[in-house]
Amino acid sequence: MTLHFYFARRFALVFTGLLGLFFLLITLIDLVEQTRRHASSGTSFGEVFGLTLLNAPVGLYQMLPLVMILSTVTLFLGLSRSSELVVTRAAGRSGLVALIAPALVAVLAGVITISVFNPIVAATSKRFAMLDERYLTGREAVFSISSQGLWLRQADANGQTVIRAQRAGVDGAALYDVTFLSFGADGSPERRIEAASARLEPGAWHLQQVKLWPLAAGQNPEALAQVLPEYTVTSALTQDGIRDSFGDPSMIPIWELPAFITQLEQAGFSARRHAVWLHMELARPVFFLALLLVAAAFTMRHARAGRTGIAVLSAVLLGFGLYYIRNFAQILGENGQVPVVLAGWAPSLAALLLGLGIVLHQEEA
Repeated sequence: MTLHFYFARRFALVFTGLLGLFFLLITLIDLVEQTRRHASSGTSFGEVFGLTLLNAPVGLYQMLPLVMILSTVTLFLGLSRSSELVVTRAAGRSGLVALIAPALVAVLAGVITISVFNPIVAATSKRFAMLDERYLTGREAVFSISSQGLWLRQADANGQTVIRAQRAGVDGAALYDVTFLSFGADGSPERRIEAASARLEPGAWHLQQVKLWPLAAGQNPEALAQVLPEYTVTSALTQDGIRDSFGDPSMIPIWELPAFITQLEQAGFSARRHAVWLHMELARPVFFLALLLVAAAFTMRHARAGRTGIAVLSAVLLGFGLYYIRNFAQILGENGQVPVVLAGWAPSLAALLLGLGIVLHQEEA
């Protein structure tokens, strides 16, 4: 048991250290990029640095598989060079037994990633997108979906407009049973518009079967209401912007994702991309374990056996290959080429079996 705790502690320290190093590198690189992007927008350095800190977690989240591979390689190379693995085997413990503690740490890291780190990344990514848009364009566009329908907010120098629709078309550009509520720059309501449908075209919403109420103070809105066959409301929103605002499932905490998928489908949108992402996130601990087995299979050799560089390179390349196969399966799942559950779980399970097979082969050799 003491040996298991020792291996677990060594692996946890290596993983945490590499995680901190990658966070520092990502922050420095992104700080340069954000400074370049906001050079002409008048954004202060403090605001740019805040954007960098908000954007760093998502970059680190994407690099976690690489951190897992490098942590495993670093751990077992260190144990091999110090002959600790040789002593462990001489004491009657096989390589599989030596892998138990690091494997448990890898699974635990995966569980913590999806339960704690995932909501943090979702919150910081959403905040970054909102502030980045505000600093670059001076406008804000907010999209949300609830059981009461979907909500949009568009803003400009003259005020803001809140848009609520009962449902939407799959492309996000057509809204049905829609209400527009416009506010002035001082926050006072100016008008309310209800329409049977609204279609987003460049620069404006085109409404059909419209009723318009002016909401100026001291007036009777119903007495001044107008019924129009068509009406146009200017807008800076774009079809791609609407899709992107809810199209990135990484901006939604995993705890809220099942309910969001249900609401998205009820609103008329396709939730396949979010469903694939949900299953891939749930399979992340399995994928981390698979990467650990693959990397360990190439590095659990005594350093005196030679060809250490080739072994490390093979482990990293195979790990990258499994990572890209996983991403390719995600694309196939999002496009409907393979079932959602298969796209989410098959790459991780296949990688786990591959890593276990290589480890068993190395033990028999």
